[in-house]
Amino acid sequence: MSDIFREVDEDIRQEKYRRLWDRFGPWLIAVAVLIVVGTGGYRGWLHWQETKSQAAGDTFFDAVRLSEAGDSAAAEARFAELADATGGYPAIAHLRKAADLVRDERTTEALAAFDDISRDSSVDAGLRDIASLRAAYIAVDTEDYAAVADRAEGLTGENAPFRSAAREILAVAAWKAGDIETARTWIAALNDDPATPTDVAQRVSILTQVIDGTTGTAKTENGQ
Repeated sequence: MSDIFREVDEDIRQEKYRRLWDRFGPWLIAVAVLIVVGTGGYRGWLHWQETKSQAAGDTFFDAVRLSEAGDSAAAEARFAELADATGGYPAIAHLRKAADLVRDERTTEALAAFDDISRDSSVDAGLRDIASLRAAYIAVDTEDYAAVADRAEGLTGENAPFRSAAREILAVAAWKAGDIETARTWIAALNDDPATPTDVAQRVSILTQVIDGTTGTAKTENGQ
């Protein structure tokens, strides 16, 4: 008798499974197909991205080679090819192209290029900071203190990676503008920061001596 019950239970289970399969089987097959197709498509996309990235890298290094060989026009054309490249190549190419403009003494164009990068929200924050700093270095020789500060003050925070360079350029810009008090403020910020690099500290020390010598401060402090 127990065998009969087991057979009945087995028939009932099989019937339930058959009904479930009839109801959900096509959906399960569709999901499985989507998973396979999706996985294959994703792997294909990754391969495509990798191939594009490698091609962009080759273009970038070819442009750098041309630049270092002194062929600025050809290098600029190769950098321009990276405008729509994947990853950070467009921004890096733009930075390098701007640096080449500085080397070629095309100052106005270089300043505009660095400013464009620093204000582009799609560019990595670190690259924007580098562009801002490079723009400030150019502006210190071509524009007033306010223009330099507009580019560099945002880089002077206590934990900002480029704070020493930014503070130094602001001190120099203030001194050139005749604003000795502001120059001393930035010099003090550098002197009080234990992370200030030795070479920056040495240059700031020379600037302090120049300021003291031109303002008579050194003589006053020595009581002469």
